[in-house]
Amino acid sequence: MSADLIVLITITFLAATVNGALGYGFSSITVPVALLYYTNRVLNPALVLVELVINSYVLLINRHSVPHIWKRVLPMLFGVLIGVGIGSYLLSLVQPGWAKFVTYVTLLPLILLQTAGIRKPIRAEKAIGVPFGMGIGTLYSVTTISGPPLALLFNNQGYAKQDFRAALSVIRTAESSLTAVAYFFIGLYSAGSMEIIPYIVPSVLLGIPLGSYLIRWMEPETFRRICMSFDVVIVGFGLSRVLVDLKLAPAEAAYTILASVVALNAYLLYRFFMTRAPS
Repeated sequence: MSADLIVLITITFLAATVNGALGYGFSSITVPVALLYYTNRVLNPALVLVELVINSYVLLINRHSVPHIWKRVLPMLFGVLIGVGIGSYLLSLVQPGWAKFVTYVTLLPLILLQTAGIRKPIRAEKAIGVPFGMGIGTLYSVTTISGPPLALLFNNQGYAKQDFRAALSVIRTAESSLTAVAYFFIGLYSAGSMEIIPYIVPSVLLGIPLGSYLIRWMEPETFRRICMSFDVVIVGFGLSRVLVDLKLAPAEAAYTILASVVALNAYLLYRFFMTRAPS
């Protein structure tokens, strides 16, 4: 078995475990690592089909909370529909290296905001629904990632735990199903994408139940911060590497970015554990 497949199996297992524990995180952990070995055009279609099944399952087990949140997320769903069309078309045009660059640049600040534990409720929730949904739909169809911004918004808006999971699963099921259809019409499915799916599915089947079990024995916020901190380092490394590949920066300057990200991440994690330590 090739090294890229071993890495893919390992990272999807870890990502599925996080997803089983938190209700999101599969793509945001898988993509930064997998992009070191695959292009978006090969990786995205495979992940979208796998995520469609995962998100549908999460929606099924949280279906009883959907009546509590559907009015709040309805404007976002309209935005997601538009955004998926825009993002899928862009992915078919953008050169693979630049698609990776966009993925890393978009993802890094979103994960850092989560690691920092930013909480600032938005009062005009209905007003931002459609434009936020458009942004989410575009981001997901280009990168297959939407968990960090969605979690950031729903946490800020004070969703209860079950409502949070229900809202997340409704949006993510919609975006994954719409993106799967859009990819089909644009012709993004390829033999390369289909070949890696059998290596992802067993990791998902094992990782999600494991994550659901492990979270019973851990404090969710601590687990989430540790996962996000790991993700920050991977995204920082991926960004530094793609800057060199695209000749946007010399290696010394590019990896200075990685060092800065690692240092900031270490500080945020240290601050988190210090504030939770007993006085």
